[in-house]
Amino acid sequence: MYSVAVIEDPAAAEVSLDPIRARLLAELAEPASATMLAARVDLPRQKVNYHLRALEAHGLVELVEERRKGNVTERMMRATASSYVISPTALAAVQPDPAQSPDRLSARWLLAVAGRLVRDVGLLITGAAKAERRVATFALDGEVRFASAADRAAFAEELAAAVTALVGKYHDETAEKGRKHRVVVAVHPSVPEEATRGA
Repeated sequence: MYSVAVIEDPAAAEVSLDPIRARLLAELAEPASATMLAARVDLPRQKVNYHLRALEAHGLVELVEERRKGNVTERMMRATASSYVISPTALAAVQPDPAQSPDRLSARWLLAVAGRLVRDVGLLITGAAKAERRVATFALDGEVRFASAADRAAFAEELAAAVTALVGKYHDETAEKGRKHRVVVAVHPSVPEEATRGA
């Protein structure tokens, strides 16, 4: 089971967004059968089986084992990941394009950049899984508390200058075997943890 998986297929995204199926995915962090799930989510076993088949058809759940109980074979299923992210690739015709209106002070542009990040890393993960390789990535995540808007603006300017200098130091356009890497740095107000629970 992966800690997080990216959903790129539009049909898989649609299946995952159904409230009952989303609940089943959450319940399947640990293997369970349709009978076990039916008791937990208060639905008939046949209905749970129907939803499990849809989730399985799109690779969101997988068979862990089959158990024989009298004349019945019980299928133990598990989610393929602990959590899922839907890639903008699933909405290809309307996915965000940061190149359309680059504005480093725009929250909507930041959202477009974040969408591209999800799309690109999702494609890299998919490709790496097929090649049975790892993806070389690095991320920083933290918080800073500014005393004023002026301090925030000064921090952003210093950060931009530092990153630009670092990129200038290591970027080599002439490297024959070099590989381009995207650098994304973002600063935005933190969202309280309790506000994310209902999202």
